[in-house]
Amino acid sequence: MKLTLGFSPCPNDTFIFDALIHHKIDTEGLEFEVFYDDVETLNQKAFRNELDITKLSYHAFAYVANHYILLDAGSALGFGVGPMLICKGNEEELHSQLTTGNSQLKIGIPGKYTTANFLLSLAFPQATNKQEIVFSEIENSILEDKIDVGLIIHENRFTYQDKGLKKIIDLGDYWEKQTGCAIPLGGIVANRRLPEEVQHKVNRVLRRSVEYAFANPKSGLDFIRSHAQEMSEEVMYKHIELYVNQYSLDLGTEGKKAIQLMFDTAKEKNIIPEIKESLFLN
Repeated sequence: MKLTLGFSPCPNDTFIFDALIHHKIDTEGLEFEVFYDDVETLNQKAFRNELDITKLSYHAFAYVANHYILLDAGSALGFGVGPMLICKGNEEELHSQLTTGNSQLKIGIPGKYTTANFLLSLAFPQATNKQEIVFSEIENSILEDKIDVGLIIHENRFTYQDKGLKKIIDLGDYWEKQTGCAIPLGGIVANRRLPEEVQHKVNRVLRRSVEYAFANPKSGLDFIRSHAQEMSEEVMYKHIELYVNQYSLDLGTEGKKAIQLMFDTAKEKNIIPEIKESLFLN
């Protein structure tokens, strides 16, 4: 059986999917047609119900839960892994302006339906002057004065200081202090049109792929490097270490609790619509 599969070219995704797509593990007869896209493009594909299996932001998942169900394996949750709001000006003054809702500040975000933007909406509900920019271009947009502040994700948390940029707030830290929970960033979902046994099969195979990656961390190095954006091996593995952990093997009770809390909080604040379907694989 051949399934369409979408994930990002970021090291955490290529690390966990390497064994699966290169048949280093038993895929139980499954074949995959792979699409590599940034997370906001994957979110948009999920809105169009295009793929059988896909990575997406947890924020976006709230809008497509009627079409997709969350797998236990493959998620990116964790502590100290959240998006960061950065600038090149006076960070304290900009923080104050964001808090009071200065609408003149231009904020670059990596996508409307990213979890990063969801957290920004929670922390600064008044900050609404947002411009969508591909995540890898946000630092340069600040440096070129196209935006006043930028919301960074992925490996940019390792590079912004090298460019002389400063942190206004770590939104992951903000979430952790508010909730005590890990921050849910992205998950892997299966289309509800797939038979339940296929959904479970994909989940088993994906877990096996993550286990293989943990046991053989350098096995996919060439594959990971071929998709990484001009990253050194050290930065690639820092990135992987940050986003791939026990929640990537299995959400478990704590992971599911964090996701449910995120959705309940977002619903309370009218950031997402009401979800009637069960989120998790039974």
